[in-house]
This record gives sequence, C-alpha cells and structure tokens, in this order.
Amino acid sequence: MDRKMRNKTTKTSSLKANADIFAAFFRVGILGFGGGPSAIPLFHAEAVKKYKWMTEDEFGDTLALGNTMPGPIATKMAGYIGYRVNGVIGSIVALVAVVVPTVLLMILLLGTLQQFKGVEWVNSMSAAVVPVVGVMLGVMTWDFLKKSGQSLGWPRGILFTVIAAILMEGLNLHPVILIVGILLISLLSFKKGGGTA
Repeated sequence: MDRKMRNKTTKTSSLKANADIFAAFFRVGILGFGGGPSAIPLFHAEAVKKYKWMTEDEFGDTLALGNTMPGPIATKMAGYIGYRVNGVIGSIVALVAVVVPTVLLMILLLGTLQQFKGVEWVNSMSAAVVPVVGVMLGVMTWDFLKKSGQSLGWPRGILFTVIAAILMEGLNLHPVILIVGILLISLLSFKKGGGTA
C-alpha cells in the first residue's frame, strides 16, 4: 500500500513538473520575438525567477556553454533545463513546447502577412516589436554586467567587457572563439594556481 502511494505521488509530481516545463517553454516559444537572443531574458524569467530551477550563476554558465555549441540557443537551453528538471521526458517536453507552437504560428502568420504585407498597420506592428526586444536585451545585459562586477570586481569586469566589445565589434571575432578562449585561459590559470581540474 505504501509503495503504491509513493508511486502515485511520484507520477503526480512528474506530471506537475512536465506541465510546468511545458507552460514555461511554451511562453518562451510564443513570446520570443526575434529568435534566440530575445528569448534569453524569457528563459531567465522562467527558469531562475519564476520556477527557481537554477540559480543566476548556473543560468549564466548554461548560457555561456550553450553559446559555444552549434545550433539555436533556444532549443539548447530548453533541452538542457527540461532534462535538469525531469530527465529525458522533461527535455522532450521542453523541446516540443518551445519549437512546435512557434513552427505552427510561423506557418500561419507568414501566410497571413504575405497577403497583407503592403498594409501600413502590419508594417507598424512588426516595427513596434523591435524596441521591446531591445529593452529586454538591455536589461539582460545589465544583469550580466552586474554579475561580472560582483564576481570579478568592477574594474576587471568593465575591462573585460570593453575588450570583448573591441574584439567582437571592432575585429569581428566570433563570440564562440572569444568564449572558448576565455574558458581555456581560465582553465590554464586554475591549473597553474594549484587547483585540480
């Protein structure tokens, strides 16, 4: 009897976890206008602030590692966070929630927009989304700057930010190369300092 009750509780908690995963990533998929970068603040809001599935540091590490791998950031983040919350099933639920609604909406909306692409209100509607995405990215950038200022100290955090901006914008260095380079430098510094990898 006790085992049956435990199994029932486990199934209920697993269903609740999957429902939460689906709801969270459905919102990200539907509201993430502009692709991966604009969805990152939404992932943060769901995974860190609302459901508390991970800490700020864990989210930052996940995002950094996700950016070093090929493929869209939205599917990588959804797959990993879903897996972390409820294993393989959670990962599948998160991927379906973030991808399928968006694909269906894309087919529906693009078909509709093609019919009305010359209409002024359609063009205005598309243009109005851009500032909102810009603000979302700005807020996320400020959060990451504060985090780096607290962990590295403000002078070093600002210096690294300026160097990264010069390398990526001035010299057109791909962000993946920069992230991998920083990870390697950090790893080598850690080994030289006597730490264990």
